[in-house]
Amino acid sequence: MIASKDDEVRTVSNQLGSWRTKLGSSWMVGVLALLVAVFSIVAPGFLSQQNFRSTTMYASDTLLLAVSETFVILTGGIDLSVGAVLGLSGMVSSDLMQTMLMHGTNQGISMVLGILAGLVVGFVVGLVNGLVITKLRVTSFIATLGTMGIATGLTFIITNGADVTNIPSAMNAIGSTYILGWFPVPFLVAVVLAVGASLVLTHTRFGVRTYAVGSNQEGTRVSGVNINKHLLKIYVISGVIAGLAGILVVARLMTGSPLEGANDELNAIAAVVIGGASLFGGRGKILGSFIGGLVIAVLVTGLVIAGVQPYWQQVAIGMVIILAVFIDQQQHRGRIY
Repeated sequence: MIASKDDEVRTVSNQLGSWRTKLGSSWMVGVLALLVAVFSIVAPGFLSQQNFRSTTMYASDTLLLAVSETFVILTGGIDLSVGAVLGLSGMVSSDLMQTMLMHGTNQGISMVLGILAGLVVGFVVGLVNGLVITKLRVTSFIATLGTMGIATGLTFIITNGADVTNIPSAMNAIGSTYILGWFPVPFLVAVVLAVGASLVLTHTRFGVRTYAVGSNQEGTRVSGVNINKHLLKIYVISGVIAGLAGILVVARLMTGSPLEGANDELNAIAAVVIGGASLFGGRGKILGSFIGGLVIAVLVTGLVIAGVQPYWQQVAIGMVIILAVFIDQQQHRGRIY
């Protein structure tokens, strides 16, 4: 009788867990639609072309970092260094461009080498993260917290905290061009990258292994997958994408600033969790993270147009993060039970 009662309770709990999972994969669409509806009423000009351009441009950084963070979170880890990598990559890239221009190097060559340098920075930091986590057995939270501090410090050391403003003019075409008058190039880069990442996660062995590592790392190891090698690849991917984001920020601002990237990792993590990914690993989609990033962007730009002070914007984002994590925990408890 008792066993039967327990089975009944478990059945109900599993049904609730299934309902929560469906909610977690779709609720952010409703939130996004609700935000657009509310801000279109309380903030005149929210639905204007200019605000659409501003919102999508602002969203591009968060969307790129959300894609990089999705790979990591799917494995049950977290990468706190993506914002700092964005800043460091941008500074290294812009400083190299400026130095080469000062020495008479062609603008095209300066731009190409600067972009490559920024990507290399992301690769190196990602590689360091992966090695510290897999070889030194340091948790991802602590490892990436450490590299975040190192990258942030190096960002200021490179130019003694000064901005870099001598950027090849061709970079402006990347950062300030709007396709069809509506879509900024950085946003479209984020869209293309998101589509590619989604295909990798859903149609390749690499993607299957990524989900498997997050769902059951020990079982995946027993099945013959080299966990350390896979995690190393994951953190390198995260670093390179963050490096790309830093380059696009330089193209958009036509300036390399050591202040760029600060707290961007929080927005990225929020976007991923809002999008239905689990901080426990094994569940999440690039599409969800992308929509989560749009939720963050619409929330911030909507509050700006509504005249809300910047401090309250961070409060709002914090509340959204708490709500998203709460839903994630409820889903996780449902599956465990």
